[in-house]
Amino acid sequence: MPHIKQILCIEDDLFIGEMYRRSLTKAGFAVDLIASGDEGLKAATNKQYDLILLDVMLPEKKGTEILHALRGEGKDLVPNSRILVLTNYDQDDESKMAMQSKADGYLIKADITPRRLLEIIYSLDVQSTGAE
Repeated sequence: MPHIKQILCIEDDLFIGEMYRRSLTKAGFAVDLIASGDEGLKAATNKQYDLILLDVMLPEKKGTEILHALRGEGKDLVPNSRILVLTNYDQDDESKMAMQSKADGYLIKADITPRRLLEIIYSLDVQSTGAE
């Protein structure tokens, strides 16, 4: 998998979405910010992204539905994309395990500063390239 360059952020909280977009753009990433579930799913399948930041609670379509549409029932519509699920809510263990089985990471937004998000993305990038 190539280095992470293109990021899709599906986040309906405009303050959080803009904070992520600004910090990621400043770090050199190309970021598309989408605020609704339907549009986010459409964007994820119409353009190649290296990383998708996926909020759980979205208007129109929940993040869990998007994740299932992209990677559910043995299919992977975004095989070259990593997916990080972002939520404000600590899910029950069963829901969390179901999401983690389809996603590359599960993060509680309250614990993630822009700096920490960058560290996590750089860590994913190193894992994908095998570099140290």
